[in-house]
Amino acid sequence: MKRLGVDYIDLMLLHQPMGDYINAWKGLEKLYENGKLKSIGMANCYPHVLVDICETFAIKPMINQVEMHPFFQQQLNIDVMNEYRVVPEAWAPFNEGLHDFFANPILTDIGNKYGKSAAQVALRWNIQRGVVVIPKSVHKERIMQNFNVFDFSLSHDDMEKIRAMDIGHSEIVNHFDPKWIKVLHTLTF
Repeated sequence: MKRLGVDYIDLMLLHQPMGDYINAWKGLEKLYENGKLKSIGMANCYPHVLVDICETFAIKPMINQVEMHPFFQQQLNIDVMNEYRVVPEAWAPFNEGLHDFFANPILTDIGNKYGKSAAQVALRWNIQRGVVVIPKSVHKERIMQNFNVFDFSLSHDDMEKIRAMDIGHSEIVNHFDPKWIKVLHTLTF
C-alpha cells in the first residue's frame, strides 16, 4: 500500500489456490477485517476448492476470476459461485482469439441480427449469465465497442447456440497439468 500510495486496496485476489493458500486466505481475511482490503477474492479457483474455502472460512471470496468464454463456459463453477454468492468474473472473455474468435461464424451470425460484433455478442452472453467481464484491448475503437453491449439482449435461442459451443476445457492453460503447477511454484513476484 505504501508503494501504491494508498490507505486501502479495493480488491485483492489470491491468484491460484496452490501451496499454502489456506494461510494466505487467513492473511487476506485479517487485512479485510482491518479495513486494508475492501474486497477479497480468488482467481482460477475451481468448484471443489471454492466449496472448501466457503465451507471453511467465515469470510467467503467475494469474486472468483476464472477463464470464461463461449468455448470454456464453466457452468458448474458459476453454479457453485451463485450458491455461495461469489461474483463470477471472466478473464480471457475472447479466448485470446482462438477459434478465429472475432470472425467465428456462430458469434458473427448472432451479431448480425443485433448489429453487433462477435466480441460484443460474447460479452453480452457472459453478462446475461451474471458474469462480470473486463475485456482487454489497447485499441480505442474496440474499447468503445466493448462498452456498447447494454442496448440489446440475446434471445434464449441465441444463448443456446452459444451454450453448444462449449468444449469443456481451457485451450489457454491447463490448471490440472502437474507440469504447469510446478511452473507456478517457480514464479516469484
